[in-house]
Amino acid sequence: MAEARIRRGGTARLSSAKGRVNAGKSGSGRGRALKRQSSLDRLVEMLPVSEATLQRMASWAIVGIFGAIVIAIAIFMGLPGMARQQAADIAARAGFEVDKVEVRGVERMDELPVYNIALGQVDRSMLSLDLPRVRSEMLKLGWVKDARISRRLPDTLVVDIVERDPVAVWQHNGQLHLIDVSGVVLQSVSASAMPDLPLVVGPNANRQTAGLNRLMENAPALKPMLAGATWVGNRRWDLRFQSGETLSLPEGDKDSAGALVNFARMDGVNRLLGRGIVKFDMRDPDRFVLRLPQGKVEEKPVDDGTKDVAAATPGEEG
Repeated sequence: MAEARIRRGGTARLSSAKGRVNAGKSGSGRGRALKRQSSLDRLVEMLPVSEATLQRMASWAIVGIFGAIVIAIAIFMGLPGMARQQAADIAARAGFEVDKVEVRGVERMDELPVYNIALGQVDRSMLSLDLPRVRSEMLKLGWVKDARISRRLPDTLVVDIVERDPVAVWQHNGQLHLIDVSGVVLQSVSASAMPDLPLVVGPNANRQTAGLNRLMENAPALKPMLAGATWVGNRRWDLRFQSGETLSLPEGDKDSAGALVNFARMDGVNRLLGRGIVKFDMRDPDRFVLRLPQGKVEEKPVDDGTKDVAAATPGEEG
């Protein structure tokens, strides 16, 4: 009986020793785990936000990534465009559709092309109407210098037009066209309905209208008397006055302006215009040539004190 007790006791002591060893080992592992966890905790504590905030931020980041993926898939499948179109259709059925056009600033041009452009859009919904596109189509009209397009809910499109100013009539290839100062063709005109504007003749004469205006500014007294001008050889002007005479000017802006100033001075002194002279030729800077009608003799010589004056009959023009 005593041996049995001793055996049991020995067994118990061995078990206790093993337990202490195992406990020591497990305790050491837990210590190392606690040490690692403490380092992570210290890193978290160093951040300027709480651990709960970090968890919320991580959650929102996951949600954001998921949402971005969903949006990308929707864009790839064209869902936003379909949604916009559906919304536009619903708005149009609710009365938000272009039904009226209010045109402002029009004085000379025909308004019908403006209405045709505004009401001719494939999609007339007030929500999806492409205003820049409508404006670009308006600017293609000859009379339109600028345009502003705006919506007025529920169903009105407001068009503010800035018109070009006509300054001359261009005659080319037997056709008459109203043009502005930059040479833009505004509309065709008939000979029976010619406006009271100078007539410019010749290829590319419309593109030289601004230069003609600058030229005439050098002789303000002659500008109201100008009936028209011919752009000759794409290099110089022949001016026609309302009294019937023609003045041939030299090439070049400076030379032509100087010749016109001299002619205006001579006309102021000698009254050249209205005396039946057919043509004045100032292309040669050293000669002033007068072309007289057949059988007519110039009674009073014209001299500006700097040029030779010559009279020429038809067929003898210098």
